[in-house]
Amino acid sequence: MKLFVQQSIHIHMIKIEGMSNSSVLQIGTSGKIQSAAYLYNTGGFEAPAPEAKKNGEDVQAPDVQPLVPLQSPTPG
Repeated sequence: MKLFVQQSIHIHMIKIEGMSNSSVLQIGTSGKIQSAAYLYNTGGFEAPAPEAKKNGEDVQAPDVQPLVPLQSPTPG
């Protein structure tokens, strides 16, 4: 079955708040949209990344004083 679509589109203003990597902005009709995802090794890494540590594993709190003195919380 062949389908012929005739369109007349007039866009006076379009405001796009944001687009992400896999977003598609379509105005009008499209016969077929094929998704595409490409991965590139832009850092030149040659080995796999080290295993991730569980949350809080081997983590020590740094001994750092705040730059701005803070008040203790008062009960309210």
